[in-house]
Amino acid sequence: MSGPQSASAAPIESKAQLVDYLAAGSKPPEDWRIGTEHEKFAFRLSDLKPLPFDGPDGIRAVLEGLAGCGWERVEENGNLIALARDKASVTLEPGGQVELSGAPLRSIHDTCAEVADHLALVKKVGAQLGIGMIGLGFQPKWRREDIPWMPKGRYKIMRDYMPKRGSLGLDMMTRTCTVQVNLDFASEADMVKKFRASLALQPIATALFANSPFTEGKPNGFQSMRSHIWTDTDPDRTGDLPFVFEEGFGFERYVDYLLDVPMYFVYRDGRYIDAAGHSFRDFLKGKLAVYPGQLPTLNDWADHLTTAFPEVRLKKFLEMRGADGGPWSRLCALPALWVGLLYDGTALDAAWDLVKDWTTEERAALRRDVPRLGLATPFRGGTVRDVALRVLAIARQGLAARAHTDAIGGTEEGFLNDLQRIADSGETQASEMLRRYETEWGGSVDPVFTAYAY
Repeated sequence: MSGPQSASAAPIESKAQLVDYLAAGSKPPEDWRIGTEHEKFAFRLSDLKPLPFDGPDGIRAVLEGLAGCGWERVEENGNLIALARDKASVTLEPGGQVELSGAPLRSIHDTCAEVADHLALVKKVGAQLGIGMIGLGFQPKWRREDIPWMPKGRYKIMRDYMPKRGSLGLDMMTRTCTVQVNLDFASEADMVKKFRASLALQPIATALFANSPFTEGKPNGFQSMRSHIWTDTDPDRTGDLPFVFEEGFGFERYVDYLLDVPMYFVYRDGRYIDAAGHSFRDFLKGKLAVYPGQLPTLNDWADHLTTAFPEVRLKKFLEMRGADGGPWSRLCALPALWVGLLYDGTALDAAWDLVKDWTTEERAALRRDVPRLGLATPFRGGTVRDVALRVLAIARQGLAARAHTDAIGGTEEGFLNDLQRIADSGETQASEMLRRYETEWGGSVDPVFTAYAY
């Protein structure tokens, strides 16, 4: 999750400024970049338990170790809660999940080099502390009550508010991990087309990346428990946003949606003011009950944008949010998939042609059923696996058209090979782990922490 924006003195005077804020993200194609984010669970090698914040083998110690390798420290109330360097950051999710928010980069080759450098550093620090890291969509062994909370102000507000809106919000905060990619758009029309195509196809990514079939040591009946968690987190700020497909959708319509998403907080003078459930529309009028007479700034708006969690999120770029966290190869595959689909005009046209006649009911059914059934989800006389094969073919063509090569002439298409293997075989990592659980692991999830650790 994002951290607070710095304070700004200039108040917002009209809704048009909020629209202009989003529109200002438009960039010419030569300036488009790729920003990859991934979360991972940290655990003690000795007993597989999640880490507290403090202690010789806690999350603070991990961050201290990373800070000693050239990262700038970010503190809140005296606690080291994040690191920053070269437009990238390392941050903490509520349950101690460690997230790399990568720098905006030109190619998947650059992204994969960044991921490799980060994981190598994390492994080095972890080895010194007796700590491992693993990329999965959902914590496979420990109960929610076993997860220590991190000392960040916004998380306390969310922790208190989440149970009022859904039964699984605290699980989302403490027991899930994702990988996502942030991508640019050229104009409002380009944003709309990319938003629609990617939103319709998020369930396909969910199926391909599914690897969260265990809860508290037992099979949970899902391929992606992480994805299911979002269906009962908070209906005001999650979901697949049917209005995106309505005529006239654009920046202003998304602003209207965000104005109706209840607030979490206002950040002032290094502290969080609890505004959970209150209206940003009231804030615009100077009538926010918990901060009366005060007007928001664009930094408040930027903070508010981070508190909506749809399957695709619009800021000054588009965030693809449908995938479980995963192993090293899939941290590179996720940006490759979406860059291939969205950054080449011919591929984007093909992706949109594939989904443009899907009905609201069909999209909703995919969002509902894919977390449980994965690639086997029935769809239009076939399965999601059939759709995934078509999607991968389009993405591969899009990457080939980009023609970004590495130092030895390798193309970006190879980063899709792991997903191609999954689609060709029909066996996701979730299916693989369930098979191993029933056979070689003897009904234990503990081997997950060695078989799939970074």
